[in-house]
Amino acid sequence: MDSKRLTIIATKGTLDWAYPPFILASTAAALGYQVTMFFTFYGLQLLKKKLDLKVSPLGNPGMPMPMGMNSWFPVLGTAIPGMETMMTGMMKNTIKSKGVATIEELRDLCLEADAKLIGCQMTIDLFDMKREDFIDDIDIGGAATYFEHAGEANVNLFI
Repeated sequence: MDSKRLTIIATKGTLDWAYPPFILASTAAALGYQVTMFFTFYGLQLLKKKLDLKVSPLGNPGMPMPMGMNSWFPVLGTAIPGMETMMTGMMKNTIKSKGVATIEELRDLCLEADAKLIGCQMTIDLFDMKREDFIDDIDIGGAATYFEHAGEANVNLFI
């Protein structure tokens, strides 16, 4: 095998979980890897035309909290109505203020670098999604499609 190849399975659809697969994929592509990303279950949200990603502080007990809340605010308190909206807004403001690329920008970088993005057909069927809800430059396929790429890859990641 002459070329370096990477595959990533993306299974999460929240704002904070969207960054790892796109950062790793765009970096690998910049380093000359052939990249294939397979989006299944909640990760399929990352291929939608209109992204409305949120942060779920309840699902991320290790998430750094503002004002030292980690030490005095109970994890269960993150289930209070409005906390998800507040934490999502804070995360988006932090991303912007630090000059970090948006998920849309990272996704575009992957596409510009010829990364292959595959939406899971079974998940689309399972959740009654429509092809027109997703960006144009993707393939639709199942697990067998993913394995066509994974079998030849140097690195396979599950995120």
